[in-house]
Amino acid sequence: MSEHDHDDHHHPSAWGPHDWSHGAPHNSWSPLIMSIGFGIFLFMLANAFTNGVFDGSYIPLVFVGLLVVLFGLIVWWRQDMSFDGTYEPMATGAPFKNIQIRKVSIWVFLMSEMMVFTSLFSTYIRYRTGIENCQTIFERGDWIEQGYTLEAGHSVICFEPASHLIASSMWHIAPGAINTFALIISSFTIVQALRYASKPVGEIDENVRRKKVTRYLASTWALAILFLTLKLIEWFIGFYVPEIEFLGVHEHHIHSLYSEGYLINADHYHHHDWVDEATGATMLADIRVSASTFYVTTGTHGVHVFGGIVGLTYMTFKAWTGGYTPKNAVSIEYFGLYWHFVDLVWVLVFPFFYLY
Repeated sequence: MSEHDHDDHHHPSAWGPHDWSHGAPHNSWSPLIMSIGFGIFLFMLANAFTNGVFDGSYIPLVFVGLLVVLFGLIVWWRQDMSFDGTYEPMATGAPFKNIQIRKVSIWVFLMSEMMVFTSLFSTYIRYRTGIENCQTIFERGDWIEQGYTLEAGHSVICFEPASHLIASSMWHIAPGAINTFALIISSFTIVQALRYASKPVGEIDENVRRKKVTRYLASTWALAILFLTLKLIEWFIGFYVPEIEFLGVHEHHIHSLYSEGYLINADHYHHHDWVDEATGATMLADIRVSASTFYVTTGTHGVHVFGGIVGLTYMTFKAWTGGYTPKNAVSIEYFGLYWHFVDLVWVLVFPFFYLY
């Protein structure tokens, strides 16, 4: 070996040596691969629904984008699986000097996420306060003279909050309420997973550590799956409520938002409450703005939950193989920061979009 050859083990740096056996830091193509995949996915999905008209020819390319993302994830996970906490990369420049680069990255990412959801909430508030409420127009009664009726086929532009449907009964709001508790509990389970992964060596049996971390990560995963399942039921499926005689509950079916016609292209929407008793006329409304703000905001949050499920799937598998120790338990902490943020957003979404 010449004097110009370098042995990373004898030339320590903030990044540490490129030691693959410990999953040490190294250059990775996975972020670029996943970015390209997400770009293909979003661009083709947008083209598939141009102007509210579905074009199925773009769907194969939508799945191509997802496959590219999956390939990037596999590359990333394969590289991370061996990481045992050795050579945690540290920032070398101000203002983050001597702080873990991954911690800096997650905080910067969360700040960008705050801007995304702030823009969605501000858009909702602006439209909610700037466009007249559909119920107000109905109660005023002048919509009949203006011809905004089902019979005439003309619709009035107004704001119809999803809460008009969702908060109409305890059964309608049940999926959202259960989801709120599910995410709050999931914040507890992810903290417990970090707690057991961080316990010093010798304080806890390693097999117990493996089982506990796996159990709590799997519980978080299950609660996230429950969240998305109830979201799909609320949006597209609805559910059946059996008769409960001693509670005075009659047998009935809770309709989904889709079956109620609450859609982003609902320019001829009518609610069963919008019927004038004197004339029998039904008010017709264009609610595309209100429905869009609801689905874009709650859908964006749902995508974040799905991303968490993807990450939890990998983390649970790694925990099951005994991959988490006090040295690299901080990886669970970083994911926990993201997951707590997702939970916090929902705590704001629920009252704004489901109750107000």
